[in-house]
Amino acid sequence: MLTYAQLKDKSKEFLAATGLRPDEFERLLPAFATQYDQRYPADKTMKGQPRQRQRGGGVKGVLTKLEDKLLFILIYEKAYPLQTMQGLQFDLSQPQVNEWVHRLMPLLRQALAELGMTPVRDPQAVPTDPLVNEAGADLVIDGTERRRQRPKDAQQQRQSYSGKKKSHTDKNILLANLHTTKVVYLSPTEVGKTHDKKMVDERPIAYPTAATLGKDTGFQGYHPSGVLTYQPKKSPKVRT
Repeated sequence: MLTYAQLKDKSKEFLAATGLRPDEFERLLPAFATQYDQRYPADKTMKGQPRQRQRGGGVKGVLTKLEDKLLFILIYEKAYPLQTMQGLQFDLSQPQVNEWVHRLMPLLRQALAELGMTPVRDPQAVPTDPLVNEAGADLVIDGTERRRQRPKDAQQQRQSYSGKKKSHTDKNILLANLHTTKVVYLSPTEVGKTHDKKMVDERPIAYPTAATLGKDTGFQGYHPSGVLTYQPKKSPKVRT
């Protein structure tokens, strides 16, 4: 079974698996533990019934330590594997993985929100968000796609098909702080066919005064008022 104790001293692998450095994990763990204890107090069962014996009695579970619970849900969020594959890493069956995901996901979101580590979802709230202005309002914007199951309905198939990815996808717009690399804004989810610029035109993003914004070709013609935008260009190929 994969455990926090095995992984914590392997900083490169830890970051790749969870998206966090070990010190960031340690910062998140107390907030996650607080949320877990509030939702599942020691004197109650997982179903909220009074315990007949102390926590830990009876058949021993696999995810007994809070740090392993947090590691489990972070890896699931970062890698988004098939639940069967996640179970192979943690000695759990697919139904058990499904149950733990639904149990821990809300607690992780609440813990991240408590620490101010979640991106804003309201595009008009961007200018006042602390993550945006941390170390300077130098931002980058991009559209990101993730694969989804092929819809059965023919019209939904056409709407969700991304010509860029050559598959059926869901899409979001991300805004990140260039200095901290933290995602500061996450747009509502759209179907994969939707163009990046169309998404920001339909839901305009407000920016801090004198912000800079890096963008790619998907945002050509996007020039928010009061924002200095730039588009990196590829270096010309050197012919030999």
